[in-house]
Amino acid sequence: MIQSYRLAQGRLLPVQRLDAEVMLFCNPDLGERDLLHSAFKLDEHALASALDPDEVSRIEFHPDNLFLIWKRPENYSGGGSLAFEVSSCGLLFSPDRLLVIATDDGQLDGLGQRQALHTPLDVLLDLLLGNIHHYLGHLKVIKMVARELQQQFNASMENRHLVQMFNLSESLIYYINAIHSNGAVLTRLRNHAEKEHFSPQAVGLIDDLIIENNQCYKQAEIYSTVFSGLIDARGNLMNNNMNSLLRKLTLINVVFLPLNLLASIGGMSEFSMMTAGTPWWVSYPLFLSAMGLGAGAMVLGLKRLAKTP
Repeated sequence: MIQSYRLAQGRLLPVQRLDAEVMLFCNPDLGERDLLHSAFKLDEHALASALDPDEVSRIEFHPDNLFLIWKRPENYSGGGSLAFEVSSCGLLFSPDRLLVIATDDGQLDGLGQRQALHTPLDVLLDLLLGNIHHYLGHLKVIKMVARELQQQFNASMENRHLVQMFNLSESLIYYINAIHSNGAVLTRLRNHAEKEHFSPQAVGLIDDLIIENNQCYKQAEIYSTVFSGLIDARGNLMNNNMNSLLRKLTLINVVFLPLNLLASIGGMSEFSMMTAGTPWWVSYPLFLSAMGLGAGAMVLGLKRLAKTP
């Protein structure tokens, strides 16, 4: 699907042209791929990279244009997995045109609200700024979800809460990698802007992008470190609780296993034979007393062992 826009009145206006100033190629089909190859000289490798969610951010400089692979956060839809995904998009920029190649049609939504758009470069920089703010918004959501998960984990200690925390921690790792690679692209774009004598406003905006991207990276890094510590602490807490339960079960077994042995002996006919000369109302109370003394001695011995460092 192709969406075309022209720049007028500081914003994007939809048009029905294939030579518009800004064009969005959403999951291009075979015919749209041929158009990208023939009209815009975009090779197959670059096109495949733009649609590959695992592609690393990079920037390529050509005589007439530059091509960026940019890592962007996907819209969070909720659900039980609590996973935040990242994907890639391709940006083919020239002074008179910007092509956006992505897997969804929401890349140009909201552009023009932060600043007026007069050139394709304005659209490019506003798009990159919007993606950085998208990352920051997701980090805030991750922080709120983490607090809720901690409360639920403290209340129930269920494994699914720990799994959800693992998913969030994994998402943060992907975010850190994506934001870091985007930062390298912005640095090279800044150098290119100086070399090509971009306007001072554009260079200043690129500097702002670098600063905000670095802040976003540091924030994601801090959250990842906190999550790793929380997961380790929760795992150790679950292990301690399990060890405490197993210790109690072991104590119960140690106390009752010898008693079961004595009770088995007392229930046999050999016990009646051994106490044939003793009245039953004497032999059985003595036997029960011996069992009680044995159990008490066992408990005292275990308590002393438990106190021994």
